[in-house]
Amino acid sequence: MPRLFAFSSRARVRGAVFGLTAALLLTGCQGGQPGGSPSESSTTASPTSAVFSPGPSATESSGSVVPAAVYKPADAKGKAQNVPVPVMPELAKENSRAGLEAFIRYWYATYSYATETGDLGAWMVLTDTTTESGTAYKKAIDANYSDGSWLVGGRIATPSIEVLWQNGADFQVAKVQVIQEEISYFYANATVRQKVSEASNTAEAVKAIYKDSMWQVIDNGLILG
Repeated sequence: MPRLFAFSSRARVRGAVFGLTAALLLTGCQGGQPGGSPSESSTTASPTSAVFSPGPSATESSGSVVPAAVYKPADAKGKAQNVPVPVMPELAKENSRAGLEAFIRYWYATYSYATETGDLGAWMVLTDTTTESGTAYKKAIDANYSDGSWLVGGRIATPSIEVLWQNGADFQVAKVQVIQEEISYFYANATVRQKVSEASNTAEAVKAIYKDSMWQVIDNGLILG
Protein backbone atom coordinates (compact mmCIF):
# COMPACT_ATOMS: atom_id res chain seq x y z
CA MET A 1 0.00 0.00 0.00
CA PRO A 2 1.41 3.44 -0.85
CA ARG A 3 2.52 5.54 2.08
CA LEU A 4 -0.16 7.74 3.67
CA PHE A 5 1.36 11.10 4.55
CA ALA A 6 0.13 13.08 7.54
CA PHE A 7 -0.79 16.03 5.33
CA SER A 8 -2.94 13.96 2.99
CA SER A 9 -6.28 15.53 2.21
CA ARG A 10 -9.35 13.37 1.73
CA ALA A 11 -8.97 13.77 -2.03
CA ARG A 12 -5.31 12.80 -1.82
CA VAL A 13 -6.16 9.81 0.37
CA ARG A 14 -8.70 8.63 -2.20
CA GLY A 15 -6.07 8.67 -4.91
CA ALA A 16 -3.35 7.09 -2.79
CA VAL A 17 -4.77 4.07 -1.09
CA PHE A 18 -8.07 2.84 -2.42
CA GLY A 19 -8.27 -0.09 -4.81
CA LEU A 20 -11.93 -0.05 -5.76
CA THR A 21 -12.38 0.06 -9.53
CA ALA A 22 -15.23 0.21 -11.97
CA ALA A 23 -15.25 -3.59 -11.93
CA LEU A 24 -16.70 -3.46 -8.43
CA LEU A 25 -19.74 -1.75 -9.83
CA LEU A 26 -20.51 -4.74 -12.00
CA THR A 27 -20.39 -7.38 -9.27
CA GLY A 28 -22.31 -8.22 -6.12
CA CYS A 29 -22.18 -11.28 -3.89
CA GLN A 30 -25.60 -12.83 -3.92
CA GLY A 31 -27.12 -13.69 -0.60
CA GLY A 32 -30.16 -13.37 1.60
CA GLN A 33 -30.02 -9.68 2.42
CA PRO A 34 -33.58 -8.36 2.28
CA GLY A 35 -34.35 -5.08 0.64
CA GLY A 36 -36.61 -3.09 -1.62
CA SER A 37 -36.87 -3.91 -5.28
CA PRO A 38 -37.40 -0.75 -7.31
CA SER A 39 -37.46 -1.35 -11.03
CA GLU A 40 -36.16 2.05 -12.11
CA SER A 41 -32.67 3.52 -12.13
CA SER A 42 -31.87 5.78 -9.18
CA THR A 43 -29.55 8.34 -10.70
CA THR A 44 -30.06 11.70 -9.03
CA ALA A 45 -28.59 15.14 -9.49
CA SER A 46 -29.41 17.28 -6.53
CA PRO A 47 -27.37 20.08 -4.98
CA THR A 48 -28.73 19.26 -1.56
CA SER A 49 -26.90 17.17 1.01
CA ALA A 50 -27.81 15.83 4.42
CA VAL A 51 -29.86 17.99 6.75
CA PHE A 52 -27.68 20.16 8.97
CA SER A 53 -28.59 21.36 12.41
CA PRO A 54 -27.16 24.57 13.87
CA GLY A 55 -27.62 23.13 17.35
CA PRO A 56 -30.06 24.21 20.05
CA SER A 57 -30.24 27.83 21.14
CA ALA A 58 -29.28 28.59 24.69
CA THR A 59 -31.90 30.06 27.02
CA GLU A 60 -31.06 32.58 29.72
CA SER A 61 -32.50 32.35 33.22
CA SER A 62 -34.85 35.19 32.34
CA GLY A 63 -36.44 32.97 29.71
CA SER A 64 -35.22 34.98 26.75
CA VAL A 65 -33.72 32.98 23.90
CA VAL A 66 -30.07 33.55 23.04
CA PRO A 67 -29.43 33.32 19.27
CA ALA A 68 -27.53 30.24 18.15
CA ALA A 69 -23.82 30.76 17.67
CA VAL A 70 -22.82 31.83 14.17
CA TYR A 71 -20.94 29.42 11.95
CA LYS A 72 -17.40 30.59 11.18
CA PRO A 73 -15.33 28.63 8.65
CA ALA A 74 -11.71 27.87 9.45
CA ASP A 75 -9.10 30.33 8.25
CA ALA A 76 -5.38 30.95 8.65
CA LYS A 77 -5.99 32.24 12.19
CA GLY A 78 -7.79 29.22 13.56
CA LYS A 79 -10.22 26.31 13.35
CA ALA A 80 -13.83 26.43 12.22
CA GLN A 81 -16.37 27.35 14.87
CA ASN A 82 -20.00 26.30 15.37
CA VAL A 83 -19.99 24.03 12.32
CA PRO A 84 -23.55 22.81 11.59
CA VAL A 85 -23.91 19.17 12.59
CA PRO A 86 -25.36 16.90 9.88
CA VAL A 87 -28.60 15.18 10.88
CA MET A 88 -29.49 11.76 9.50
CA PRO A 89 -32.82 11.86 7.63
CA GLU A 90 -35.32 9.14 8.50
CA LEU A 91 -35.19 7.86 4.93
CA ALA A 92 -31.50 6.99 5.41
CA LYS A 93 -32.52 4.29 7.90
CA GLU A 94 -34.53 2.32 5.33
CA ASN A 95 -33.23 -0.81 3.62
CA SER A 96 -34.17 0.34 0.15
CA ARG A 97 -32.66 1.98 -2.89
CA ALA A 98 -33.92 5.40 -1.81
CA GLY A 99 -32.80 4.73 1.76
CA LEU A 100 -29.27 3.87 0.65
CA GLU A 101 -29.07 6.98 -1.50
CA ALA A 102 -30.08 9.16 1.45
CA PHE A 103 -27.65 7.32 3.70
CA ILE A 104 -24.70 7.82 1.34
CA ARG A 105 -25.43 11.53 1.09
CA TYR A 106 -25.48 11.71 4.89
CA TRP A 107 -22.31 9.60 5.16
CA TYR A 108 -20.37 12.06 3.02
CA ALA A 109 -21.81 14.93 5.04
CA THR A 110 -20.40 13.40 8.24
CA TYR A 111 -16.95 13.19 6.67
CA SER A 112 -17.23 16.76 5.42
CA TYR A 113 -18.04 17.73 9.00
CA ALA A 114 -14.99 15.81 10.22
CA THR A 115 -12.83 17.60 7.66
CA GLU A 116 -13.90 20.94 9.12
CA THR A 117 -13.77 19.94 12.78
CA GLY A 118 -11.61 16.87 13.26
CA ASP A 119 -14.60 15.14 14.88
CA LEU A 120 -15.05 11.68 13.34
CA GLY A 121 -17.63 10.45 15.86
CA ALA A 122 -20.71 10.34 13.61
CA TRP A 123 -18.74 9.07 10.61
CA MET A 124 -17.19 6.19 12.59
CA VAL A 125 -20.62 4.92 13.65
CA LEU A 126 -21.49 4.50 9.96
CA THR A 127 -18.18 3.06 8.75
CA ASP A 128 -16.25 -0.19 9.09
CA THR A 129 -12.97 1.36 10.25
CA THR A 130 -11.18 -2.01 10.27
CA THR A 131 -10.93 -2.00 6.47
CA GLU A 132 -8.05 -0.46 4.53
CA SER A 133 -10.18 2.41 3.29
CA GLY A 134 -11.82 3.10 6.64
CA THR A 135 -8.46 3.08 8.41
CA ALA A 136 -6.95 5.46 5.85
CA TYR A 137 -9.78 8.00 6.11
CA LYS A 138 -9.56 8.03 9.91
CA LYS A 139 -5.77 8.26 9.87
CA ALA A 140 -5.85 11.26 7.54
CA ILE A 141 -8.24 13.28 9.73
CA ASP A 142 -6.50 12.32 12.97
CA ALA A 143 -3.11 13.33 11.54
CA ASN A 144 -4.35 16.64 10.18
CA TYR A 145 -5.88 17.61 13.53
CA SER A 146 -3.07 16.36 15.79
CA ASP A 147 -1.18 18.72 18.10
CA GLY A 148 -3.52 21.61 17.46
CA SER A 149 -3.29 21.52 13.66
CA TRP A 150 -6.31 22.14 11.43
CA LEU A 151 -7.60 22.28 7.87
CA VAL A 152 -9.09 25.18 5.93
CA GLY A 153 -11.61 24.31 3.22
CA GLY A 154 -12.23 20.75 2.08
CA ARG A 155 -16.01 20.77 2.35
CA ILE A 156 -17.66 18.00 0.36
CA ALA A 157 -20.75 17.94 -1.88
CA THR A 158 -22.39 14.96 -3.58
CA PRO A 159 -24.56 16.33 -6.39
CA SER A 160 -25.11 12.96 -8.09
CA ILE A 161 -25.63 9.47 -6.67
CA GLU A 162 -26.49 6.36 -8.66
CA VAL A 163 -27.44 3.30 -6.62
CA LEU A 164 -26.82 0.03 -8.48
CA TRP A 165 -29.36 -1.96 -6.50
CA GLN A 166 -29.27 -5.77 -6.68
CA ASN A 167 -32.14 -7.64 -5.07
CA GLY A 168 -30.97 -10.21 -2.53
CA ALA A 169 -27.32 -9.13 -2.61
CA ASP A 170 -25.10 -9.31 0.47
CA PHE A 171 -24.05 -5.72 -0.17
CA GLN A 172 -25.06 -2.81 -2.35
CA VAL A 173 -22.92 -0.46 -4.45
CA ALA A 174 -23.41 3.12 -5.59
CA LYS A 175 -21.55 5.50 -7.88
CA VAL A 176 -21.15 8.99 -6.44
CA GLN A 177 -19.96 12.30 -7.85
CA VAL A 178 -17.84 13.84 -5.10
CA ILE A 179 -16.84 17.50 -5.21
CA GLN A 180 -14.36 18.71 -2.61
CA GLU A 181 -13.07 22.23 -2.06
CA GLU A 182 -9.35 22.91 -2.02
CA ILE A 183 -7.64 22.43 1.32
CA SER A 184 -4.93 24.40 3.12
CA TYR A 185 -3.10 22.94 6.11
CA PHE A 186 -2.03 24.76 9.26
CA TYR A 187 -0.01 24.01 12.37
CA ALA A 188 -1.03 25.31 15.77
CA ASN A 189 1.33 28.27 15.27
CA ALA A 190 -0.67 29.22 12.12
CA THR A 191 2.14 28.43 9.70
CA VAL A 192 1.22 26.75 6.44
CA ARG A 193 2.06 23.06 6.54
CA GLN A 194 1.38 22.42 2.88
CA LYS A 195 0.31 25.08 0.40
CA VAL A 196 -2.94 23.45 -0.79
CA SER A 197 -4.58 20.33 -2.08
CA GLU A 198 -6.45 21.38 -5.17
CA ALA A 199 -10.22 21.16 -5.42
CA SER A 200 -11.43 17.90 -6.92
CA ASN A 201 -14.42 16.51 -8.80
CA THR A 202 -14.24 12.72 -8.84
CA ALA A 203 -16.33 9.60 -9.34
CA GLU A 204 -16.32 7.22 -6.39
CA ALA A 205 -17.74 3.82 -5.57
CA VAL A 206 -19.36 3.18 -2.20
CA LYS A 207 -20.00 -0.35 -0.97
CA ALA A 208 -22.46 -0.72 1.92
CA ILE A 209 -24.25 -3.41 3.88
CA TYR A 210 -27.48 -3.26 5.86
CA LYS A 211 -27.36 -4.92 9.26
CA ASP A 212 -28.87 -4.34 12.69
CA SER A 213 -31.44 -2.00 11.08
CA MET A 214 -28.84 0.40 9.71
CA TRP A 215 -26.49 0.92 6.76
CA GLN A 216 -22.73 0.72 7.11
CA VAL A 217 -20.04 1.60 4.55
CA ILE A 218 -17.57 -1.25 4.15
CA ASP A 219 -15.48 0.11 1.27
CA ASN A 220 -15.05 3.29 -0.71
CA GLY A 221 -12.69 4.57 -3.37
CA LEU A 222 -12.13 6.14 -6.74
CA ILE A 223 -13.64 4.58 -9.83
CA LEU A 224 -10.69 3.87 -12.10
CA GLY A 225 -10.72 3.48 -15.85
